[in-house]
Amino acid sequence: MPNPQFTKPWHGVPREQIHWNPSILEDACIGCGTCVTGCSRLVYRFDFERKKPVVVDPLNCMVGCTTCANTCPAHAITFPSIETVLALEGLAPVRHAVEDDLLARRDILAASASIPHPDRIVTLAVAEAERVGTDVLRIKLAPIKPGECFCEFTPGQYVELWEPNSSFMSRAYSIANTPDGTGSLELHIRRVEGGRFTEWAFTKMQVGDRVRARGPLGQFTMRSLPDTPLLFVAGGTGFAPILALLRQQVRFNAERDMILVWGMKKSQEFYAVPELLALHEQAPRLRITLAAESGDPPAKTDERLSFVSGTAVYVLAQNQSQIVQRDIYAAGPSVMLRALVHNLDRWGIAKERVHLDSFSV
Repeated sequence: MPNPQFTKPWHGVPREQIHWNPSILEDACIGCGTCVTGCSRLVYRFDFERKKPVVVDPLNCMVGCTTCANTCPAHAITFPSIETVLALEGLAPVRHAVEDDLLARRDILAASASIPHPDRIVTLAVAEAERVGTDVLRIKLAPIKPGECFCEFTPGQYVELWEPNSSFMSRAYSIANTPDGTGSLELHIRRVEGGRFTEWAFTKMQVGDRVRARGPLGQFTMRSLPDTPLLFVAGGTGFAPILALLRQQVRFNAERDMILVWGMKKSQEFYAVPELLALHEQAPRLRITLAAESGDPPAKTDERLSFVSGTAVYVLAQNQSQIVQRDIYAAGPSVMLRALVHNLDRWGIAKERVHLDSFSV
């Protein structure tokens, strides 16, 4: 019988609703018993007559664990796609359950050693807040006191913000602007259904509110030689760090050969078309493609922008010849980035030319 200790809900999701357990390829199985004896959760039993392992209690299997498959000498064990688990991890209730568990067991799970880090924690004021698109909030954070800011950061980095008077942990948002000496930050916040920080930001945050911020963080920064052609790929508000990198190039290397592909679920969600047109004015070799899975072309597009139906990865698949000699900078939802990496591997793109910034809940 399944063990209640192992079959309890996984981060709030009933274990019975999660399709995750091993399957045995009997034609390949050599009956060594490694999986049976190695699983401490008693997922398996051993049929001594047939000399074969049997999956008896699949709900005992730890969600995401593939140890038995990794150690099977005959490669006779398979699991569902890890996308099954990763899709659940992207749900706000699951992320909240993980956060609540961490906070509830803080005394047990907190690291005892203090690890030095270069980032700072400062308090910034909400200087501007504008709803753009259907579910995106563009905000500007400004220093309250001179010098207490992230006056120097590298385009592509991000900061973490705390909701005022909340016990919840910080949330990460990429910086969309380049340093201008004022210490101001532009952030693009996508509304997450049920998201704790985003619900506050969209319904309660006011100009003048103060938020604590930590940073600058991240290594998603420009690493290519000045004459190397570039391909930027953005999904959703993963456009924010891409916009920062584009602004950096327009400022210091406007003649560079660059391509941008920006993907959205719906065509009406493209919220920064004027900014793209302004960048194109300064960087004539910048080619821009907007890719939407549904909807008509945005009303503000013109001949400087091309619009296609489909995903950003689909656009690239149709133009593989444009990718080969370019360094690639991609930011967006984890699902998009995994699909992109899979295809880049198929197309033979060297990993050292690919730079990723995963943007999720």
